[in-house]
Amino acid sequence: MAKKSFTLMVIPDHDAPVKRYTIQRSWLMQVGMGLMLVAGLGVGASIHYLQVAADASENRILREENLTLRTQLKSVRERIEHIGSTLDRVERFDQKLRAVTLLSDPQRNLAMGPTEPETGTAVPTSDTQFTQLTTTDTPKMMLSRLDRLSAEATRQELSLQDLQAYFQDQKSLLASTPSVWPARGWVTSDFGQRLDPYTADRVTHAGLDIAAPHGKEVTAPSDGTVVFAGLEGGYGNVLVIDHGYGIKTRYGHLSKILVKAGDRVKRGSPIANVGNTGRSTGPHLHYEVRVNGVPQNPRKFILEE
Repeated sequence: MAKKSFTLMVIPDHDAPVKRYTIQRSWLMQVGMGLMLVAGLGVGASIHYLQVAADASENRILREENLTLRTQLKSVRERIEHIGSTLDRVERFDQKLRAVTLLSDPQRNLAMGPTEPETGTAVPTSDTQFTQLTTTDTPKMMLSRLDRLSAEATRQELSLQDLQAYFQDQKSLLASTPSVWPARGWVTSDFGQRLDPYTADRVTHAGLDIAAPHGKEVTAPSDGTVVFAGLEGGYGNVLVIDHGYGIKTRYGHLSKILVKAGDRVKRGSPIANVGNTGRSTGPHLHYEVRVNGVPQNPRKFILEE
């Protein structure tokens, strides 16, 4: 251990002399330390390279994901703007329909004519109520807008359901309104005051007298349910149809009744034949329209000439 040098002997083949080399121990130690340092640097560089390569791969993946998210966010913004614009148009159309149908909506102060906003409150225009989006919107802000759009869509759906029910009711009312002539002929006695053909007294005539050939077909002027079919004093054979909404029609002096109580009839379906039964001066149809029991002029309901 005390030696400070080593002797290296090289013995060649054949007759060449033996060569001796003296190597200082300190030099060997320096060479060994140098090799160890180089090896350490190589290992460190390899580890650093691997880390950098892994970070670069991860960064590339993150950049691709970020680009995908940006594209998706842009698509979501566009969809939100489209949905908002659609809801704006639906709301304006809803307001127009409610104005036309005279329906009001207390929640939005909808009525015929303009409404005044409350003092100190701003009313957003429908064009910007749901479409104020910017490229800096965060996902949380966009989710909030989506919640608002969802709530507005639900409210619009309920509002349109109300309108649908209204129009369905109007459709039923139109189908139930006696809007056509029950029989074609000559109106010999109109609605209102007239002279009684038997007594010559001035009396109120509650309907129309339509002169027509005996046996001519009488058709239902609208949809309804037969509530009476039989004899009724001076009107002879009488038929009464309930059309709903408080509207009833009566047909008198019939020669034959083709339906019975409880039958459902449609507009234009045959229900009876013109006759001369009861207190009558000749073949004709006595036709009445009553609303909540009050006689009305049938001409007000007839739309055809």
